[in-house]
Parts: sequence; C-alpha cells; structure tokens
Amino acid sequence: MQDDAAFHAIARLAARLKAERESRGWAIAELAARSGVSRAMISRVERAEASPTAALLGRLSGAFGLTVSTLLARAEGGEGRALHRAADQMLWRDPATGYLRRALTPPGAEPELVHVELPPGARVDYPAASYALLRGQCVWLIEGALAFHEGGRIHRLAPGDCLALGPPADCAFVNPSPDRPCRYLVALARR
Repeated sequence: MQDDAAFHAIARLAARLKAERESRGWAIAELAARSGVSRAMISRVERAEASPTAALLGRLSGAFGLTVSTLLARAEGGEGRALHRAADQMLWRDPATGYLRRALTPPGAEPELVHVELPPGARVDYPAASYALLRGQCVWLIEGALAFHEGGRIHRLAPGDCLALGPPADCAFVNPSPDRPCRYLVALARR
C-alpha cells in the first residue's frame, strides 16, 4: 500500500534525523540554533508527525555537515555500495512542492549526481548553509525551463544549459512554466 510505504519512509527519515542529532550530543535547541529550523518543527519531524520539505532538509543536512543525498541515503540504509542500480536509487518527494529527487550515484560518490523533476510553477528555496560543505555545484537543465536564483542574481536556463555555481549563497530553484515540469541534473562535489 502506497500510504503505508510513505509512512515508513517518513518514520525512517525521522529516526535518522534524531540519530544524527543525538550522535553529535546536540539537544533539539542546539540543532535549531545551527539550522535555523524551529525546535517545535524539529520535534514534530523527529516524531514523524510532519514530513520535512526539501528546504527544511537542506537546512538540517547543512547543520549536520551532510548533503541531502547522504542524509536520505543514511535513512534508507543505502551507504557503502559502489554500484547504484536504477531500482535502488532513492526517490524522495517534497511534500510542499511535489519536487521529485532521485539520487543517481551511490552515497559518498564524488561527484554526487541528483536528478530532479520540478513541477510547473514550483519553487524550492535553500539557504547558503546548505552548500557550505560543498566545493562546487553545477546544474544542467535537461527539459523545460529553470530560473535559478543565486543570491541577488537570476539565471534563466534552457535545455542543455549548464550553470556552475559560485560561493554559497541563498538560492532557489524555480520552474517558471505554468504547465510543464522541468527536469535537471545537479552535480555536487564535497570539500
């Protein structure tokens, strides 16, 4: 049953977030201060009462010094493989926007490759702290249109365009189309 599988995925992620926090000896207040996420929201997410959004996962993973892909892979117990078959690539859907994220590479691979499908009109914001542990990041648009907000700049990408990002800045992935999803690949290199 799909709802049952979704509930179990949320519960695994909730348990992993709590384990990451506790392994560092942090109280919820410490994680809240480091991530900019409220204590109440962290508590709800850790109890699997709320499904975290992409932006919230970006904040929490940044506070832990992890990429979102690594955090999600740890929740699914998928670390340590060299071959990452299509059937094993973790899919995660943002409950707020419907953004669909597929981790293409095995956890820990350099670079890390992520395929994203962003629904029409959707926007996903990430704070600069989400990128602090990265050495570099590129976005390659496969299909549709993408307006990438990087600090005060807006980069408009068409299919085939590739954008190499600068130093960490608050950013947003925006699909300006009212009726077509956009698909893009993100390549991440850690420090």
